[in-house]
Amino acid sequence: MPRLLYSLILYLLLPFIPLRLLWRARKQPEYLSRWSERFGFYCTATTHPMIWIHAVSVGETRAATPLIDALQARYPTHRILLTCMTPTGRAAGNQLYGARVTQVYLPYDYPGAVRRFLTCFQPSFGLLMETELWPNLIAACKTRGVPLALINARLSEKSARGYAHFGSLISAALENLPLICAQSAADAERLQQLGATNVSITGNLKFDVAPPTDIAEQAKHLRELLGNERRVLLAASTREGEEALLLDAFSAQSNFLLVIVPRHPQRFDDVAALLAALNIPYQRRSENAPIRAETRVVLGDSMGEMFTYYGAADVAIIGGSLLPYGGQNLIEACALGVPVIIGPHTYNFTQVAQDAIAAGAALRVVDASAAMAQAQRLLEDTKAEKQMSNAAREFAAAHRGAVEKTIVTIEETLLAAS
Repeated sequence: MPRLLYSLILYLLLPFIPLRLLWRARKQPEYLSRWSERFGFYCTATTHPMIWIHAVSVGETRAATPLIDALQARYPTHRILLTCMTPTGRAAGNQLYGARVTQVYLPYDYPGAVRRFLTCFQPSFGLLMETELWPNLIAACKTRGVPLALINARLSEKSARGYAHFGSLISAALENLPLICAQSAADAERLQQLGATNVSITGNLKFDVAPPTDIAEQAKHLRELLGNERRVLLAASTREGEEALLLDAFSAQSNFLLVIVPRHPQRFDDVAALLAALNIPYQRRSENAPIRAETRVVLGDSMGEMFTYYGAADVAIIGGSLLPYGGQNLIEACALGVPVIIGPHTYNFTQVAQDAIAAGAALRVVDASAAMAQAQRLLEDTKAEKQMSNAAREFAAAHRGAVEKTIVTIEETLLAAS
């Protein structure tokens, strides 16, 4: 009955979906394309058996990289079907995997749409990344006998409270999942409190994401453009409102170069307008030109270069954590030995943030002003910066291995039972 009511509500909302897509297309025109896929109609056909991975957007798509590599090596006769929900996630998939995978949008959670999706692709098994709980999709997989797992699963306290409002709808979805691979014991406990029964702890796949093999060369080239005369502070994956706070704390006396990389590409122009309004001399990364001496801020308006930005930086402030957005991934910075500064809001990365702080790889601050002050201190104290850099590399290395644990658990639990 709860799922029937849920489906009824979805059908009542159906007329508004095109309006929502049109609204989002104002800043991302890509939302105007491939609408048919969002309702379960596909032109793609394949003769290969499929392993289906759902990665909702950019972060999950990047996190899936080592898993996709390992699955392709382990199941060479299968093809990877990668689904997402956002154009930026699809663009990231194209950039990372190209023709190695088949990419489509996952349909909205209408019963007919998910049936058409499963009929078209007939996956051998499916893997949902992180916290993608779609009741009709999960129920359809169970009905059709498609083995389905929630992997790299995380659930913050805030999200757990939100899901708890849906009661038996969510508990039934979790019970219908034959396997859940949680990132941490805390994630596993929260999932079990909501009704999950088949939970294993396999670690965080993001620790296994390796930098590109030519990252040193790319980072060196970027650093040459930025200049070696000034230290470089990276504000990575910033969210709306955070840039203004950081720029307000970026004093006229600051002798370092600030590189700001907004989390969402549709906000590049908004941040450029902010810099212009504040009369701060800036350049865009997309100009690919040497940074002038008078330039104080570089706007990182490029896609797929996060590792390169980290490789060229001396210290990083991780966005999404200065305002209550839940934080962004700090593992990539640690993997390249970049000291990390995070704000008070890291509920999406609770365990990672706590472990990084305990390892001496990260510092937590209360606001943007404190973040700038700590960054200035580290940029001036090379000994302290070096200590944090070494701690960051050791922290990242110590937590690798989640891909192998996840695949072994899938084979021993999910596939063995099917």
